[in-house]
Amino acid sequence: MPGSHDTILVVDFGAQYAQLIARRVREARVYSEIVPHDMPLADMLARRPRGIILSGGPKSVHEEGAPGVDPGLWEAGVPLLGICYGAQLLAQSLGGRVEKTGRGEYGRTPLRRSGTSVLLRHLPADGVAWMSHFDSISEAPSGFDVVADAPGAAVAALENSAKRMFGVQFHPEVHHTPGGQAVLEHFLDDVCGCRPNWTHTSIIAEAVDDVRRRVGADRVLCALSGGVDSSVAAALVSAAVGSQLTCVFVDTGLMRAGEGEQVEHTFRRQFGMDLVHVKAADRFFAALDDVSDPERKRRAVGETFIRIFEEVSAERTDARYLVQGTLYPDVIESGTPDAAKIKSHHNVGGLPERMDFELIEPLRSLFKDEVRAVGQELGLPDEIVWRQPFPGPGLAVRIVGTVTRERADILRAADAVVVDEVRRAGLDRELWQAFAVLPAVRTVGVMGDERTYAYPVVIRAVTSEDAMTADWARLPWELLERMSTRLVNEVPGVNRVAYDVTSKPPGTIEWE
Repeated sequence: MPGSHDTILVVDFGAQYAQLIARRVREARVYSEIVPHDMPLADMLARRPRGIILSGGPKSVHEEGAPGVDPGLWEAGVPLLGICYGAQLLAQSLGGRVEKTGRGEYGRTPLRRSGTSVLLRHLPADGVAWMSHFDSISEAPSGFDVVADAPGAAVAALENSAKRMFGVQFHPEVHHTPGGQAVLEHFLDDVCGCRPNWTHTSIIAEAVDDVRRRVGADRVLCALSGGVDSSVAAALVSAAVGSQLTCVFVDTGLMRAGEGEQVEHTFRRQFGMDLVHVKAADRFFAALDDVSDPERKRRAVGETFIRIFEEVSAERTDARYLVQGTLYPDVIESGTPDAAKIKSHHNVGGLPERMDFELIEPLRSLFKDEVRAVGQELGLPDEIVWRQPFPGPGLAVRIVGTVTRERADILRAADAVVVDEVRRAGLDRELWQAFAVLPAVRTVGVMGDERTYAYPVVIRAVTSEDAMTADWARLPWELLERMSTRLVNEVPGVNRVAYDVTSKPPGTIEWE
């Protein structure tokens, strides 16, 4: 998909903000891609980047084994922008000085601009920026101009416009830096000369062309869950190959309340797609019998899905291709050469080694917000486009412990209460996700003057932009009270309610 667009590479040094940098670049309608710092220079240049951004990172450039890049990068002639650790690495590698000052700068910090600057020209002479560093650049390399300083950073920004090399000690990608997006856009536009043509209409047109070229006259199956990702993928592929597509909705017994009915209505009745509804709860519960490890759950679910799709294909379509709604964050979190493994997504790391399909993943390079925008452009209804994310293994990874029908039924009912109350409060679009978790333990309670021994339910609600980082939502106490009251009164088997106040990191959004 990105082949006809100008590309910016974001070199990741382990930064918590690497994904955010990539998203900010895309917000400027320029395609970006995250690559590992140890990628061979030849491989980087083979992608023909118009510019390269060096991310921040948790290490010090003075540490033994600190991450670096191929020294040939400095002579490659590609425009460079270093951010935080990336700026320190650039400065040190080119003859400047980075020192351990004994104190760091964190959070909003005064920033004073000086001289003529290509990147900072729209920032006020005296402003603020978001800092997160311990070491500081104390001396710029020869040929570089110092264009900003801060109380804890004598060189807060440096530029060599002739060589098209730039560095900023602060983080322009975060919203806490006023004018930070403009700094990035000056680099993209004025330095790299990028064309701003990474748009939702161009994404759709190129995805459609790519699918048509690849599929030809062959049949295609789509793994349709009813969530936004698989729904947008189905709509994209339908636009490309029409009646060659058969969508398969597998009712695992681990879906949200009313999910099957909504999928039937939207895709069979509203869009007229060929839809196969497979009721396979027995198979999934059998595959998950006595399985408590989250990774084993994901592999069991992924394996069962694939075998069902193979059976449907053999019976009805003899399809060669399988469409999945895999997103860029799925790929990153599942572990690639570009990122450490956080957890396997059932549609990435959970797939079996042997399967009879070739995968088509038209959304693989997109973040969630881009997928929603594409879905709206394709005409999908708001109730699909704005559905909150739901894990592929469904309720199996929201039951902490072994999965049983009883626990799935309890959790489904509890989740419906949480979702309903969030919608009634008008917070469904403000929250990234809000759902219930069921730890497979029992707690003592008192209901109707009698002792109970039932399950606790944990409410999880977070705010986020792309699921790569998330903050726990500060829900009103009145809302939490209504949820708690309804959960213990309306859901049999529940006698206790807790609220999760953990952000990501250190936690993940899902519990498993």
